[in-house]
Amino acid sequence: MIRILLVDDHLLVRNGIKMLLDTHPDIEVIAEMDNGKEVLSFLAGNNTCEIIITDINMPEMDGFELAERIQKDYPNIKVVFLSMLNERKQLLQAFNIGAKGYLVKNVNYDELFFAVEYIHKGGKYLCNELSQQLIEYLNSHPNFEDKGKAILETMEISERELEVLYYISEGLTNNEIADKLFLSKRTIEGHRQNLIDKTGAKNSASLIKYAVLNGLVS
Repeated sequence: MIRILLVDDHLLVRNGIKMLLDTHPDIEVIAEMDNGKEVLSFLAGNNTCEIIITDINMPEMDGFELAERIQKDYPNIKVVFLSMLNERKQLLQAFNIGAKGYLVKNVNYDELFFAVEYIHKGGKYLCNELSQQLIEYLNSHPNFEDKGKAILETMEISERELEVLYYISEGLTNNEIADKLFLSKRTIEGHRQNLIDKTGAKNSASLIKYAVLNGLVS
């Protein structure tokens, strides 16, 4: 059974999503909340949730702030955004702070169920509508890949640093990257800092944003 916490401040929307999720035999909506603060209060006394499906714009604490807190305090819980917002800016921010999925609210029920099951198994999911938008964007920017190559050459980013950058964009910690590449944690920390210095990023989140916007990672 996939145990889900549903968060949306619009009662009618939330009720509709819950009714849909309740039709799936392997999904249980264990609670419904209006905002991020209510979620954190609930989780303090009940940590059986596996996936949080949340809106972005909410009072008290929005979805982005909630996702950051979940990533920090409950890293085993997967956050999925279900929102009316469909711009690249929100999309990048969502994945940069650790979200495992992003869907728009007009997604059909088959895709919603597939996304929940796929994310529950450990994957990341971007809905078809937004995937198509990204493809169209990349097709309309034919120099996108060349731009990334030029940046690599200009900044002298090494092949090893590019590997580290890829794993950072996948959300891996320094220890996890070290295990993947058979290097020490200190070496990975050094590569991460070099990447931040070379790109002028302020932190790891802005490093990932820079890398995606400039074609260094997909």
